[in-house]
Amino acid sequence: MKSSATAQEVARLAQVSQSAVSRTFTPGASVSEDTRNRVLAAAKTLGYRPNALARSLITRRSRIIALVMSYLQNQFYPLVIEKLSQSLQKQGYHVLMFISDLEETDGVLAEILQYQVDGIVMASAMLSPDLARQCAESGVPVVLFNRVPDISAFARHSTSSVTSDNHRGGRMVAELLLARGHRRIAFLAGLEKSSTNLERERGFHEVLEAAGVAVFRRAVGHYSFELAKEATRELFAGPDLPDAVFVANDHMAIAAMDVLRQELGLRVPEDVSVVGFDDVPQASWGAYRLTTVVQSVEDMVEATVELLHEQMREGTHPRNVVIPCRVVERDSVRAAG
Repeated sequence: MKSSATAQEVARLAQVSQSAVSRTFTPGASVSEDTRNRVLAAAKTLGYRPNALARSLITRRSRIIALVMSYLQNQFYPLVIEKLSQSLQKQGYHVLMFISDLEETDGVLAEILQYQVDGIVMASAMLSPDLARQCAESGVPVVLFNRVPDISAFARHSTSSVTSDNHRGGRMVAELLLARGHRRIAFLAGLEKSSTNLERERGFHEVLEAAGVAVFRRAVGHYSFELAKEATRELFAGPDLPDAVFVANDHMAIAAMDVLRQELGLRVPEDVSVVGFDDVPQASWGAYRLTTVVQSVEDMVEATVELLHEQMREGTHPRNVVIPCRVVERDSVRAAG
């Protein structure tokens, strides 16, 4: 067994060309089954391992996708990491993860570009116009996951995005709560500047306004479990209480339910209905049975990978993809009739 066997030696032993060896170890490349078996057998005999770094120097492709995250508290994003990594790995790509500040990602840009990544996926992270410009100038495609580009013209035309239909989701929540007879409806916001929060709240407001109902109270939880608890206490301070609350994501909705039941002695849904957004695994747990808006992680990941391929291989223009969402009813909202 030799630890420094070369592709040329494998080719000679397998009696194939060196390009056939290269294709055998390139995901998605065309090679016959007979050739593949001969190459793999020769590689095993010689102890050959393909050198990804050397290949990247030749192909000018690292087959590395940078994934930028700001926080992992919200259980929606561990699911995203799992599904996205599995999808990309099946196609021969590797995910390199970076943790950035919640609202400012420019600090990790230099580090990301040092790895000669083939693409960048930004999830739960903001994209500044300057970062969008630098990535475009470097020829590195960027896909925003669960975010839309900055309102600046440059960011809109240089960056792709994949989101669920947050606006429609907010509308569906308002329609559901109004249909169940609620009129003192509060909103527990996430991050004020995030596109997810803005779109969910916009759709929610539109339906309430059309029905002649004003948002009863509003507080901000910053997508944080502890801050969502504080925001819930703020919403339910005083004698006149909300009879329903729409929470901008499930992570905060679970925190809100804990406060309502354990600290304030309120019953869900008898005293107050609670609706979240995401449908994280914990939402279906028996302790919560949370009614929520479902974001399809699988569909969003599939669209993200497709956008990356379009821009890496075909050089197509960036585009924005919106995935439909739906409400799943459990036990945290007052029953009909």
